[in-house]
Amino acid sequence: MANQDVFTIRQMCDAFDVTPRTLRFYESKELLFPIREGMRRLFTKRDRARLKLILRGKRFGFSLEDIRQILDLYERDGTNQMQAIRTYDLARARLAQMEAQRAELDVAIRELKAELAEGEKLIAGLRQAAAE
Repeated sequence: MANQDVFTIRQMCDAFDVTPRTLRFYESKELLFPIREGMRRLFTKRDRARLKLILRGKRFGFSLEDIRQILDLYERDGTNQMQAIRTYDLARARLAQMEAQRAELDVAIRELKAELAEGEKLIAGLRQAAAE
């Protein structure tokens, strides 16, 4: 494509390792706003930046609504103060959730390991009894 200010759906998929269905989904949720030329969708540099933020937010476990709020706070004048504050607040809350989940997992892992150790002893005793 001669114009590097716009990108085809294939170029977007290749650049971000997503499917066309993913791009259409984000478009349907009004997170991306490609230019329509007949049946073609052309994505702008702004769409690329938004997709990068969407994928990062999803990786961190933010909801689509959280991501929408962050994207909607973008200021064209470049200040982005409200966007930065909202992103920071959401990230702190998400980190607290993730750390709580990790603590719960750590407890569950310890308990499961203890159960497996007991099971190992039981099975060893059963095998020894069967061998006698």
